[in-house]
Amino acid sequence: MLWSLIKILVFVAAVIALTYGGTMLMDVEGGATISVGGIAFTLSPIELVFGFVAVVVAVWLGLKLLALMVATFKFLNGDETAISRYFDRNRERKGYEALSEGMMALASGEGHLAMTKAARAEKYLKQPQLTNLLTAQAAELTGDRRKAEATYKQLLADDKTRFVGVRGIMKQKLSEGDTDLALALAKKAFALKPKHEETQDVLLKLQAEKADWTGARQTLNAKLKSGSLPRDVHKRRDAVLALSEARDILDTGKTIESREAAIEANRLSPDLIPAAVMAARGYIADGNARYATRVLTKAWSVQPHPELAAAFAEIVPDETADARLKRFQSFIKRTEDHPETKMLLAELNISAEDFPAAKRALGDLVEKDPTARNLTLMAAIERGEGADDSVVRGWLTRALTAPRGPQWICDNCQHIHASWGATCSNCKSFDTLSWKTPPAGDVAMPAGTEMLPLIVGQKHDSAPPAPVEVVEAEVVTPSLEK
Repeated sequence: MLWSLIKILVFVAAVIALTYGGTMLMDVEGGATISVGGIAFTLSPIELVFGFVAVVVAVWLGLKLLALMVATFKFLNGDETAISRYFDRNRERKGYEALSEGMMALASGEGHLAMTKAARAEKYLKQPQLTNLLTAQAAELTGDRRKAEATYKQLLADDKTRFVGVRGIMKQKLSEGDTDLALALAKKAFALKPKHEETQDVLLKLQAEKADWTGARQTLNAKLKSGSLPRDVHKRRDAVLALSEARDILDTGKTIESREAAIEANRLSPDLIPAAVMAARGYIADGNARYATRVLTKAWSVQPHPELAAAFAEIVPDETADARLKRFQSFIKRTEDHPETKMLLAELNISAEDFPAAKRALGDLVEKDPTARNLTLMAAIERGEGADDSVVRGWLTRALTAPRGPQWICDNCQHIHASWGATCSNCKSFDTLSWKTPPAGDVAMPAGTEMLPLIVGQKHDSAPPAPVEVVEAEVVTPSLEK
């Protein structure tokens, strides 16, 4: 407000000054005579002033016109001038408008419009590092994979856009199922940007899928150093990779190296069941029963599992059933209420032919959480106590339709696995297998149902025909056989 008032006052003062000056000039007597071509012009003082101003303006316009002519000549000659800069700014404005509209079209799913705008932007901007990316993504959106790949390859020529080009082609090869080429491209992208989290994840998944455990561990360490992976998660996954590496080494016949790798995996993650089992069996092979016991007991206290019990039984393979039952007491004392512990105790007592104790060990498990395994154990107990065949067959019939209990299940796709692995065989996810009960409705009993041989026994000639056919199979935990 104050500034506006000041400008008004200055304008009024200038008008007053000019008016006053003009009045003074009009009062001045005399003038000047100018002769041009024999013709004399007499000018008053005020006319002289206006004439002088007119001459100055004419000279200024002449200089400007001359500068315009020079600029036009340079423009036509191809030199940079104000005119060329004007047209350049105009093209740049149109180019960025087209680029912005193309990005909006891409975000809204209009692939063909985005490609048209990208071509227009390239026409005006001449900056392929900007427009090629838009063209490639728009081509992918419209399903033109060939054009998208060709455009991504153009990005490889520039150091600034090489990573974008490699990543784009890598994602295309992944969607096509060409994992070998995708792995090579992931390694290249990782070399260009080691801290890029998505590239780290893709490379780690592909390396695990291809059983490149050493490379996967290096990638995992890079994720830890870049801060994209918590330390506890890194420790667990490093153990998974070390265990997988140990299994591969074992397959090549290098037992000593595999034992060391298994022990390293168990050290990194003591609760990893397969690592504990493999490490314990390595200690057993070395004759170190104390270390094997410690490894298995620690893992069992975290997550009771049949494979842990089987490995614990292998520590003393030739002991009597009573001695084995006594030795297992210290192994299971911290998990007495766990269903796996109850079933293990029942099996040990069945092996020792103490069927009342086996029934007490199962408790109400067959009522509260019936599974194929504990129902089969109940049939074995009834058989051992001398129950009628109809009673035994009744328990077996229930076992055939009961859930199998905990299994190795992928947390990502819920696929059930017969054994543990570093990656899911269905969705290829890394470190997603957990020992848990599958959702209700899954197949209760597979074709090769495991049952205790003593359940079936020999039929008497006078026995009535069985309502269901029972196939004899392996024992539930073979290592616990006497």
